[in-house]
Amino acid sequence: MKILMVLTSHDQLGNTGRKTGFWLEEFAAPYFVFRDAGVELTLATPKGGQPPLDPKSDLPENQTEAQIRFKKDAAAQQALSQTAKLADMKSENFDTVFYVGGHGPMWDLAESKDSIALLESFYSSGKTICLVCHSPGVLRHVTYQGAPLVKGKHVTGFTNGEEADVQLTHVVPFLVEDELMRLGAIFEKKANWQPFSVVDGRLITGQNPASSTTTAKTLLQTLGQSKSASAS
Repeated sequence: MKILMVLTSHDQLGNTGRKTGFWLEEFAAPYFVFRDAGVELTLATPKGGQPPLDPKSDLPENQTEAQIRFKKDAAAQQALSQTAKLADMKSENFDTVFYVGGHGPMWDLAESKDSIALLESFYSSGKTICLVCHSPGVLRHVTYQGAPLVKGKHVTGFTNGEEADVQLTHVVPFLVEDELMRLGAIFEKKANWQPFSVVDGRLITGQNPASSTTTAKTLLQTLGQSKSASAS
């Protein structure tokens, strides 16, 4: 199995002067779920190379088992430092795509023509797409059969309440929950910071950093089922 993991190249948190990027747990946890399952992984970003890490995600109070493991894993660190360019990625070369969250994607991936075309290509060719935390917001311009891809679909993502908790409601370019609902999605959520993922056909979404592991495992289970269904 081949999975493409997409991360942000954006490192500025609006006009605050603070840094942002991808959220380490949302990369590290799925990365090891996939790698441990024997998946062939390709990492890509809009600019290629080392993606910017949101410094908040690496604070002592935010450490997780996957993050600790990542810091001891030279192969994982090297893979992250050498991401391919998103524009060079083609859906036919992969079984599925997983979008890592963090605040960064809301600025670059959400507006990237390469990202929009790639997601549309995966979905239109019958493949599953998976996005966690802020990255479901990357679907805001993605369409399927002439309508917003998320219209009428059950989704989750970083909630308005969680954005308020981190005091960035007025910094982000849009709120994930509001935007997905504006597009006609049926937005579901658990309490703030609880693990939660939603499967609606070939669209899998996770709510927050705590949902990274369960969302990645759900993707593998879904792909396993679809493979066995197509084989039988």
